[in-house]
Amino acid sequence: LKVRVVRSSPPSSQFKATFQESYQVYKRYQMVIHKDPPDKPTVNQVRLVPVSFEDPQFKSSFNQSATLFAKYQMAIHKDTPSDCGENEFTRFLCDSPLEAEDAPNGPDCGYGSFHQQYWLDGKIIAVGVIDILPYCVSSVYLYYDPDYSFLSLGVYSALR
Repeated sequence: LKVRVVRSSPPSSQFKATFQESYQVYKRYQMVIHKDPPDKPTVNQVRLVPVSFEDPQFKSSFNQSATLFAKYQMAIHKDTPSDCGENEFTRFLCDSPLEAEDAPNGPDCGYGSFHQQYWLDGKIIAVGVIDILPYCVSSVYLYYDPDYSFLSLGVYSALR
């Protein structure tokens, strides 16, 4: 048995070199121990999109995200349709006091507010609203398609 400690943040070359293998062990563990389904979202199905109406990915996914938000709010929190329209969605989860910043020693994505989108079969099934700051990542909110609640996307997002 050989045990290695590899730095994950910032990612060391050893971490990068063994990431896929480590991920496969994690995925198998989750399926065997926690009975996760094999189609639980993977690393390739998660997109980090800056919250900016000038960003093409954000703009192109806005309607789908807003519709999913309304579905979640009505099913989980019993909101009325007027409580979770596009204006409410924008005010609550898109307007941010943080300004985007690309620091030379910062993460590739930069600092600011992001929507971490979970995609399955070409559609968004969950969105984690996060702020990436110099010394932390702050989870602001998570909403998901109630039809996929069996995937425990809130737990998956928190671990991710």
